[in-house]
Amino acid sequence: MPKFFIKTYGCQMNERDSEQVAHSLATRGYERVAREAEADVVLLNTCSVRDMADQKALGKMGMLGRIAKERPHVVFGFLGCMAQARGESLLQNLPHVDLVVGTQKFHRVADYVEEVVARKNARAQLPVALPNRAMDDSRFSIVDIAEESGSQETIREQSLAPRQASAFVSIMQGCNMHCTFCIVPQTRGAERSRSIDEIVREGRDLVARGVKELTLLGQIVNLYGRHEFPKRDGKSPFVQLLEAVHEIDGVKRLRFTSPHPIGFRDDLIDTIARLPKLAEHVHLPLQSGSNKILKAMHRAYTAEKYVDLVRRVRQARDGIAITTDIIVGFPGETANDYKQTRDLVEEIQFDNAFIFRYSPRGDTPAAEMPEQVEERVKEERNQDLLRVVNESARRAGERLVGRDVEVLCEGPSKTNPARLMGRTGTNKIVVFEGDEKLAGEIVDVRVARANGFSLYGTPVLPTSRAASNDRA
Repeated sequence: MPKFFIKTYGCQMNERDSEQVAHSLATRGYERVAREAEADVVLLNTCSVRDMADQKALGKMGMLGRIAKERPHVVFGFLGCMAQARGESLLQNLPHVDLVVGTQKFHRVADYVEEVVARKNARAQLPVALPNRAMDDSRFSIVDIAEESGSQETIREQSLAPRQASAFVSIMQGCNMHCTFCIVPQTRGAERSRSIDEIVREGRDLVARGVKELTLLGQIVNLYGRHEFPKRDGKSPFVQLLEAVHEIDGVKRLRFTSPHPIGFRDDLIDTIARLPKLAEHVHLPLQSGSNKILKAMHRAYTAEKYVDLVRRVRQARDGIAITTDIIVGFPGETANDYKQTRDLVEEIQFDNAFIFRYSPRGDTPAAEMPEQVEERVKEERNQDLLRVVNESARRAGERLVGRDVEVLCEGPSKTNPARLMGRTGTNKIVVFEGDEKLAGEIVDVRVARANGFSLYGTPVLPTSRAASNDRA
């Protein structure tokens, strides 16, 4: 049985795309392995949001050249956003690369792999003395970064691990927002949405296979369907989709990521309040607390509107967790601009935040802006803001000590396989002792302590839960 290895860089959408590729290879008899040295096909699904992600993937592929020399039959390929952005240029300094496949062609990867394998096998069977010019067309390389109509409907299947608790469902591709720091509109194309019926069908299939939690994925997920589908009864297409997935029998939790503040209308906030399966967590990218910088980023909201949105979301759902993304060191960000961001983060008290130092990306307006911030200053602001966020995250965790929380068990903890781990509805990691048979199940856990971003506790047995309720 031929074997394949796939490594994913970047976001959850990339992870979902990789699972589609993995499924298509598995259905053709390929076995997935955890080490590239064991594989006959090695694929890197790449990210272009930050330069560091590009460099990691390029460095990794460069190191794989050693395997290519030792095992010339192995197929090597770049997939995803960096492949889309760089195309054929990726072949120039990496002669062992066979595939460069863009973001609208994941469903064609298995076909291309088999084509390269056939051509390599044919070449290997040629007599050594014969010139093989006819077989040496472009080193067997295949480059496909063309647009393809209907590609949003092709990310619809995935393999599941035993007792897998949660799964991603891709509901749309592309982005029309054109934030000045972001390359995604160039690498993912314009917004394109799947139909509600198709998404529900995929959700039902996943639940029938044991999944309890579905996470709807889109580049700007709450703008789903705005060009394809009408509003109904004052509800946006995204709210209609949430309601439809919420009705799937067997779904215990429903999540979505990542939204944009401008897509939070009254109908969505009302939905957060009234759909009980919708997890009590919203990831709401802020990016900056300075209105000057938000305008330069082309974010289309102000810091004041963001704060008001957070207030309304928290009013809609008691105990809801709010996390965010923030960029420090954007071109033109002064000490005062950064202070405004820091003050806003202190005011909101996020449950967690991902802090990024601004990284210039080619073909984006921000890369050409004047007043680029020094790397030293970016790092200082990054570390300072991390301290603020870590402190608010610590407080959020400590508030749960002594309380019972509902945890969807994902299986053994990666850091301590002797224990189990799972996530609360507020997306907090909980580590606890228990039988591995609890994987995929929802468990009540009493939190004993909080440590950084993780909680530690003990499962609550039905008898002790009843006793606790009696005392209450």
